[in-house]
Parts: sequence; structure tokens; C-alpha cells
Amino acid sequence: MTTSTVTVPATVAKAPAPGPARPRRGRRLAQWGFVAPAVVFMLLFFGYPLVRNVVMSFQHYTPKTFFTGEAPFNGSDNWSNVFRDALFGKALWHTLVFTAGSLLGQFCVGLALAVFFSRRFPLNGVLRSLILLPWLVPMVVSGIVWRRILDQDTGVLNSFLGTLGLDGSTPWLTDPHMALWSVILVNIWIGIPFNMVILYGGLQEIPRELYEAASLDGASAWRTFRSVTLPMLRPVITVVLVLGFMSTVKILDLILALTDGGPADATQTLGTLTYQNSFVQLDFGAGAVVGNVLILISAVFAVFYLRANRTEGK
Repeated sequence: MTTSTVTVPATVAKAPAPGPARPRRGRRLAQWGFVAPAVVFMLLFFGYPLVRNVVMSFQHYTPKTFFTGEAPFNGSDNWSNVFRDALFGKALWHTLVFTAGSLLGQFCVGLALAVFFSRRFPLNGVLRSLILLPWLVPMVVSGIVWRRILDQDTGVLNSFLGTLGLDGSTPWLTDPHMALWSVILVNIWIGIPFNMVILYGGLQEIPRELYEAASLDGASAWRTFRSVTLPMLRPVITVVLVLGFMSTVKILDLILALTDGGPADATQTLGTLTYQNSFVQLDFGAGAVVGNVLILISAVFAVFYLRANRTEGK
């Protein structure tokens, strides 16, 4: 008697049938619906002005253009005229000095105050609130107040120095060798609260256990600051410096309120030069060129920042 063996095929798990295409298409449309307002906003208020500014830098754009609509292209004449102007080189150098000096002063003083206020003591919150006042005052108002304070003849600062027996006739804003440094000091005063607040928040996120471990290891205060505080603050420091650079490199209102770019163009920066070309000399093509240079500087800085962050992440 023969026995036949029947092989039962193994059950093959079937892949679930793909869902209908209509719900997936609906979800995708809903996603684009949420993104579309932001894209439209960016194109209208950032993309179009940027493209228009680039086009204007290659046009002979004058007040007459607003009435006739005629703005003939003149090639690279605007660019060559701006680059050949000696004032452009001075403004570029002043912009670099102003930005570097402001960032360095704001960061160092802001970090020192953040470390100081990270300790508990009476009236800590009240003092931190008072330090925020320069940040809350409009920059034009701060510039006008400081112009009165730094006035050579009637300024409060010179009067105070005179009572101490020091030189009470220092030309803070009228000496070409001192005006730029005076403007930098005022901008440092304005930017300290922002740096302090951001860095103070970063300090609060550092685990206390790290400081306790450093103390048990016998590390000094400076060693703890260098080996624990600074490495843990690195992402916050990057944000502070990037935001500070973006707001400082294009600053205009403070310099106009303090010196209006003088004396003898000693405080002329790329921001004030853009204003002078466009709204004082009414040469909108040259103003667009300087504005594009500012945008290019910011873009180069942003690329270096992104590459540094990518390298650090790896």
C-alpha cells in the first residue's frame, strides 16, 4: 500500500493593498496648503524685493523713473562707479570694524553679566529687569539721548569728567579719530541686554551635576568655566553671534541719530552709504549696489555658519 504525501503550500503573507490614491493626494494637498502661505509671503516680501534690487543695480534709476517708468540698463556702470569711489572702501572698513567691535564688546560683557546673575542673591530679578531697559528703548531714541550725553560742550559725560578733574572737553562725536569708537561703545551698551538674556537662558540649561563633579575634582573656577561652561554654551553662543552679526552689519538708525555718518565720513558704513546714495543723492542704482554688497556679505557669513554647524554635527 502506497502512501501519498500531500505537500501543503506555505501561506505567503500578502502585502497590504495600497490605499486609494485619492486620500494620499488629499493629504499632500493639505500639506501644501499649510506651506503655501509661508511660501507666498517669502516670495512677495523677500524674493521680489531682492530680485528687484539686483535688477535696479544695473539700471539708470532716477526720480524721473517714478513718473516715466523709464529705467534704461547701463550694464555694470553702477558697480564700477561704486567700487571706484574711495568712500566705498572707507565705508566697508568702518562696517567691519563697527561689527567686530560691537559683537566682541556685547558678547564679553553680556556673558560676564549672565554668569554673574546665574548666582542667587537679593534683588537679582530686579537688577536683571533694569538691565533690559536699553534693549526696550527704540534705537533712534537711544541715539538721540547718547548724542546729548556725548556732546562736547554741554554733554553730561564731559561735565562729569570735569568734576573729577579730568579732561571735560573730549570731542566724542566730532573728532574723526574718536567718533567711530564712540558709536561702537553706544551700540555695545544697546546690545548687552540681548546677549545677557540669551546667554543667561543657556546657562540655566547646563546640568548642575557637571559643576558638582568639577568641584569634586578640585577644578578652579576658571578651569570649570573653560571646560564646562563654554563647551555647553557653544550652540547658544553661535546663535547669539549670528543674530548679532545680522543686526549689526546693516545698522543705520543709530549712526544717523549720533553722527549722520560724520565727521568727515568717519562713521560712514555700508548701511549709511546705501541711505546716502538712495535718499540723499537720489542715485538709486548706486544705493542698490551697496545694498547688494551688504546682502552678499550676510550670505557669505550664513554659508560659513551653516558649514561650521554641519561639521560640528558630524
